[in-house]
Amino acid sequence: MSLIDNAIHLPKEEMPRQWLNVLPQLPEPLGAYKAPDGSDMPPAALGAIFPPKLIEQEFSDQAQIPIPEPILEAYALWRPTPLVRAYGLEKALKVNSKIYYKNESLSPSGSHKSNTALAQAYYNHEAGIKRLTTETGAGQWGTALAIAAQRFGLDIRVFMVKVSLAQKPYRQAIMSLYGAEVLSSPTTLTQAGRAALEQNPLTPGSLGLAISEAVEEAAGRADTNYALGSVLNHVILHQTVIGQEIKKQLALVGQKPDYLVACHGGGSNFGGLAVPYVADVLAGQKIQLLAAEPAACPSLTKGVFGYDYGDMAKLTPLMPMYSLGSDFVPPAIHAGGLRYHGASPIVSSLVKSKIATPVAVSAQDAFQYAKLLAQTEYVVPAPESSHALALTCLKALELEKAGTPGVLVFVLSGHGLLDLSAYENAPD
Repeated sequence: MSLIDNAIHLPKEEMPRQWLNVLPQLPEPLGAYKAPDGSDMPPAALGAIFPPKLIEQEFSDQAQIPIPEPILEAYALWRPTPLVRAYGLEKALKVNSKIYYKNESLSPSGSHKSNTALAQAYYNHEAGIKRLTTETGAGQWGTALAIAAQRFGLDIRVFMVKVSLAQKPYRQAIMSLYGAEVLSSPTTLTQAGRAALEQNPLTPGSLGLAISEAVEEAAGRADTNYALGSVLNHVILHQTVIGQEIKKQLALVGQKPDYLVACHGGGSNFGGLAVPYVADVLAGQKIQLLAAEPAACPSLTKGVFGYDYGDMAKLTPLMPMYSLGSDFVPPAIHAGGLRYHGASPIVSSLVKSKIATPVAVSAQDAFQYAKLLAQTEYVVPAPESSHALALTCLKALELEKAGTPGVLVFVLSGHGLLDLSAYENAPD
């Protein structure tokens, strides 16, 4: 069988033309966001950093939201992405389960992050905004937003977590290539950055801190808005193109999933996979939605559910989420995109309602199976994606031992071609 036979492709006309909004389907409504001081917060308060359309999407009760034509045109550069049957991986594992991966690494930025980056850049451009600030961990989000900002004529400043920038210098190079200004966070340019450096001059930084810096700057400039790569409802919304395509692709080969797996940091990747299947799970279909998070930053498996800030300096609204605490600084793991203290309110709600199940994955397992995928499917996964891969492999081995093979699908959320130092220094 040739390699091309492994991939299930959708024609361009089958690309999703709407985003799916899970808010009307949740068993319990999400708790209202609160202002940083704990008081009631009207949605309009987010206007200091977000354009009107994104605020509308954040709280929308529409089940489906049409994707504007300029965004569809941008998506068509690489979407639909293939769903690939991992025959080589199955053979190496010696399992009878069918394993598929959704290859989101084929976007211009090399990850699923472009699905929301293009949408956010478009809506800011339409609102007359000239400049964006953002944070990035591993650099996948920063790269995606740099490309999107370039496409829609926006300037961009990226606060990249210090330890991730040191680990992945070529992420800065590619963001700069697309016109972004990249700064190592914490910086001395913001009050949040200066406070962190005063407390610990050797701090490795964190996504929570980088968010504080980006939000602080955006809130202080009329020409600037903030863009977030995960966590918020509108970000999950834009990522639902992933799960919608998977549904159509599996139908083409007459398969239904038993297990759907994605890595979890803030929630955009997992949410994009899970949301299109929530109605099926609620209707009684036996589908397990598995969120693979790093054991070193286990917000869903070890965090506490309640209201918490999305950033370290407590500038963001208080949101209902599973969290390790907004002041938590994760270890300097190579999966920089998963080094976040909290979880999306939507994903938190799915876990709290037992619709989704979180599983902590060790770095050792993640890299072990990442190397196996590279040697059997000739794809180098990002360290973040490797957590979903590892959980999929472990589940397939468990099913084989029990004599109950199934259909497993995981999202390859990004490639690891700029993360090779992580492989060189990976735990044995």
